[in-house]
Amino acid sequence: MTMPTTTSEAAGYLRLAPGARVGIIAGGGKLPIEVADALAGRGHAPFVLAVAGEAEPDTGFDRHEHMAMPLEEIGSLVGVLRRHGVTHVVLAGEIRRRPRLSALRLNLGLLAIVPHVVSALARGDDGLLKFVVRAFEARGFKVVGAHEVVPELVASEGLWTRAAPQKADLRDMEAARVAAEAIGALDIGQGAVAIGGRAIALEGIEGTDAMLARVKDLRGHGRLAGKARGVLVKCAKPGQEMRADMPAVGPRTVEGAHAAGLAGIAVEAGCSLVLDGPQMISRADQLGLFLLGLPAKEKPHAN
Repeated sequence: MTMPTTTSEAAGYLRLAPGARVGIIAGGGKLPIEVADALAGRGHAPFVLAVAGEAEPDTGFDRHEHMAMPLEEIGSLVGVLRRHGVTHVVLAGEIRRRPRLSALRLNLGLLAIVPHVVSALARGDDGLLKFVVRAFEARGFKVVGAHEVVPELVASEGLWTRAAPQKADLRDMEAARVAAEAIGALDIGQGAVAIGGRAIALEGIEGTDAMLARVKDLRGHGRLAGKARGVLVKCAKPGQEMRADMPAVGPRTVEGAHAAGLAGIAVEAGCSLVLDGPQMISRADQLGLFLLGLPAKEKPHAN
């Protein structure tokens, strides 16, 4: 059994010059606080800007300088970051909804890019994230990925649990990966579930947890009668902007997979994040699920 993360020595931490400061645009999930705590632990006090309604309450942001901002106030974002001395930006966590254009608080800076914002909102998630990254960089910030700040969260290749995939699981794993790569190429999602050698659920904008809940419902309604086991696979989209929205799994993913009756979870090594790795592995061992990192496939760089 191997641990699901790279060594920090091999991956290399982000090195910040004196006077540099990282601002974390925090969405939902545990990734933002993992990034914030890692920075603080290395002596770099972060500034956390939590997206109101997305960042989860009681996440631990009180340990750091932070404030909340609704999506509709993004016109003030750059000014807030500059006032807090931010030089580097990390986009961490899930943001499930788009800002309501009718409710945007406009200023001169935002008015200048509204046509670009409208165009970006019409694209898929990765297209929007690429626009956001370019917009930050055009305003003098350096955008870095969570994996550059906390490289120990990056998934490694190999088996992480006591349980190992059976022959039928390997077939499901291949079917789910093909499906995940197909929807990734269309910028739809990053994950898929296969049971009985064929993909039966694809991740959409609702996210992995909701997809697993659908699989659970399918079992309960008899749509998968006689079908046992099954595998969830998550992998990066071709050409994905790796500084934002890397595939991630954690204890909640294990719970959802178990509730859906799956045998295990596989993620693309080097391109996925593992949150609360020891807790996730311990829970998977308790439930008898396998967890493993798949060999990474070469992908084109994001434009």
